[in-house]
Amino acid sequence: MTLAVALPQASAADGTNLSLGAGADGSSKASGTSYGNVKDGNTSTYWSPASATGYVSVKWGSATTVSSAVIRQASGGGSISAWRLLNADNGAVLTSGSGSPSTISFASTSLKKLTLDITSASGAPRIAEFETYSSGGGSNPTPTPTSTGSTPTPTPTSTGGGGTPTTTWPTSRGNVSISSTQNVSSTFDGGMKTYCCMGDGSQNESQDPMFKLANGATLQNVIIGSPAGDGVHCEGTCTLRNVWWNDIGEDAATFKGTGGGTSYVIGGGAKSGSDKTFQHNGNGTVNISGFYLKGTGKLYRGCGNCTTSYQRHVVIDNVILDDVDYVAGINSNWGDTATITRVTVYNNTSIHVCAKYKGVAKGSEPTYLGDGWNDANCKVKQSDITYR
Repeated sequence: MTLAVALPQASAADGTNLSLGAGADGSSKASGTSYGNVKDGNTSTYWSPASATGYVSVKWGSATTVSSAVIRQASGGGSISAWRLLNADNGAVLTSGSGSPSTISFASTSLKKLTLDITSASGAPRIAEFETYSSGGGSNPTPTPTSTGSTPTPTPTSTGGGGTPTTTWPTSRGNVSISSTQNVSSTFDGGMKTYCCMGDGSQNESQDPMFKLANGATLQNVIIGSPAGDGVHCEGTCTLRNVWWNDIGEDAATFKGTGGGTSYVIGGGAKSGSDKTFQHNGNGTVNISGFYLKGTGKLYRGCGNCTTSYQRHVVIDNVILDDVDYVAGINSNWGDTATITRVTVYNNTSIHVCAKYKGVAKGSEPTYLGDGWNDANCKVKQSDITYR
């Protein structure tokens, strides 16, 4: 935790703070705080999320080149333990880290909106200033790459998305009954209420989703009850933050976007399924971090017999799997990749970590080819998996 009043503002010699005069927005905010407080040059004011996690953004009317940020926290808030810095124009992770952020450097990027995404903290943090610079800005260290290795296009932008998994199921703050699909165009915060009931809880492929997310939309702080229909559909890229499935139903979420880009599952958990949790029908990348899964078949599966075949990528980091058969299933003949790190497995020492399949045309069944380790498709080592 940092006392904001003890931190000096960057001098002109360090570069111009691009946040001054810019706009700001973000996720939910604690009472009495404002997004604009992070870019007003005053360390005695701050923005704080309504819970331990949340995000705040600085935005400009036209593309602005940024290569570093300085995060100044006010005293009295929670301690940040994991965070990401996002190019909010396309959802790309510019860099991520653990512990309390201060000066953050990354590859010079032209963008209209930069987001600080707090994915884990001991309580609601207090961000006094979110300074941005085209160069310099405080004690600016040499930029550090945020990903390693090479993957086929499109390349995942990070080997993890932050977040800390928990096996403690959240307490519901109320029940909401819905009988038809809820369309989400921007951000829907469920306030940790339980939403149900649609469908029959089976694997029937014809069930409607409970939530349908438009391109770029976010669903957060939601508990999905039973029956859950076909869960969540992402029509483009989307973010699922702190979403919990009491019943996976047909699938917890299906990623259908065909415009590339990255969708994120940050935190949350799911249980009581029989097959897939996250189904990837479109293209691009699905990034899963800080997630807890109990009692089902697969965490992730890239569709092996959809109407249209795509190359797909998944990035899985820092997840807990209990009584699960597969971490990821990919189609190696289409160039799919799975980048997997920090997986803890309970009650299944024979789990398939990166299962390769031969993708086929619709109407046929994919062929299982075997598991891969540390190769062109399966970017995972034995040391990345811990068995309990």
